[in-house]
Amino acid sequence: VQLQASGGGSVQAGGSLRLSCEASGLIFRGYVMGWFRQAPGKEREFVASVSATGRTTYYADSMKGRFTISRDNAKNTVYLQMNDLKPEDTAVYYCSGGTTMDNLRYNPHNNYWGQGTLVTVSS
Repeated sequence: VQLQASGGGSVQAGGSLRLSCEASGLIFRGYVMGWFRQAPGKEREFVASVSATGRTTYYADSMKGRFTISRDNAKNTVYLQMNDLKPEDTAVYYCSGGTTMDNLRYNPHNNYWGQGTLVTVSS
């Protein structure tokens, strides 16, 4: 299984970025997908998840209204649209695949993981 994340970069506060993660080696439409992030010196935290069909999404409270997760099962790709970025959003963002929404978020050690993409937000 490979999860290839891309789209990170450096932006100023208030800017936007769109992350993508293309999956291979798994039946993509059968997996819940999500994004996590890890800031320097901090623990990894949940960002957002999307159900296998794309109909259900969950967000961490601090991302609600600013971030949007979506997926295209025809392209085996999950996206994270990030708007109104803040310096505290600076982190390495990882895409992840899991079996259920709860397992992906609360039992991440069982997830598939990508290599991460760095997002840097300057003030």
